[in-house]
Amino acid sequence: MTAAENFAALNLELPPAPSPLGVYKPILIVGSLVYVSGHGPVLPNGSLLFGKAGHDVNADGAKLAAQQVGLTILATLIKNLGSLNRIKRVIKVLGMVNATPDFGKHPYVINGCSELFAKIWGPDHGVGVRSAVGMGSLPDNITVEIEAVFELADA
Repeated sequence: MTAAENFAALNLELPPAPSPLGVYKPILIVGSLVYVSGHGPVLPNGSLLFGKAGHDVNADGAKLAAQQVGLTILATLIKNLGSLNRIKRVIKVLGMVNATPDFGKHPYVINGCSELFAKIWGPDHGVGVRSAVGMGSLPDNITVEIEAVFELADA
């Protein structure tokens, strides 16, 4: 099955692709690589998920926020590339968790996004290298921010 078919089979709803809130591009193609700027957890109605892991949100809630960030990244890819089928593979994911100093489940949280990508592009092409780190704060107190690099299938 294609990436688009795999996504459709998940029955998940994409949020609107967010517009930049600063001086940056949401996506930049350099050669065969697609760089996606940091995205937050946008819900289908356009609102955001907020809260600090370990204080306002537990690890499972933060993991769901990371999945929502993954969906937001997918929305940006589709808006700019036309289809998820234009992506060959995930190269890198950097996940940042808004967390208390004693919160230590950052990799578990970012699995919310990584597991989504693995379901779409498969275990070989949907899993790239990754970092999962904690931050003292994130913009507007969002729970998770993720940036990613992909390889184009048709470059």
